[in-house]
Amino acid sequence: MRIPNESPEYRAARIALLAEEIELRRHIERVAAQRRALPPGGPVIGDYRFQGEDGRETDLAGLFADKQTLVVYSYMFGPQRERPCPMCTNLLGSRGGQRRLGQRTSLVVIARSPIEKLIAWKETRGWKNLRLYTDLNDAYSRDYFGVTPDGDEVPGLNVISRRDGPIRHFWAGEMADETSDPGQGPRGAPDPAPLWMVLDCTPEGRGADWYPSLDY
Repeated sequence: MRIPNESPEYRAARIALLAEEIELRRHIERVAAQRRALPPGGPVIGDYRFQGEDGRETDLAGLFADKQTLVVYSYMFGPQRERPCPMCTNLLGSRGGQRRLGQRTSLVVIARSPIEKLIAWKETRGWKNLRLYTDLNDAYSRDYFGVTPDGDEVPGLNVISRRDGPIRHFWAGEMADETSDPGQGPRGAPDPAPLWMVLDCTPEGRGADWYPSLDY
């Protein structure tokens, strides 16, 4: 490619960067292949109870619907919060219109607030395709890192599978404060929030004040 009015110095630097971007893409695929090759995870056998937006209660198996893979996001929106975590909300907002995820997996969002509170918030955000559930006994949130032993909420992303018969855990995002590099906030790799990918393509980058807000 040639961008109008670019200098030879720009083109040389851009070609060098392009080589790194291609290698990054290849590395992402290598990591994804390594993730897919994980051995079977532990059986998921806890007494997990949830309430959906229709008011019905279900166990974890019921969250799969007709899919073999269940993707669960633990939303930092417990009963002690009037409003949820802005970072979680930013990430989920990018998922609210992605109906295609439901063609391959069962994607659900689990929080600890009453379902009525979750529904009201969902309506204010205009989310159409996210399925929200209340963790009725906090058992799932405790076991799968949605809440710490001292009661602090943390975001969690877990993938659970039932391909081989029993329900087994497949993968969880395990990057947190202790895995952060100097000068960076905690983030995954690749980052699941599209906002940061776009900001990373700008001259300013994410900046030091990269935490999102619920209102602007």
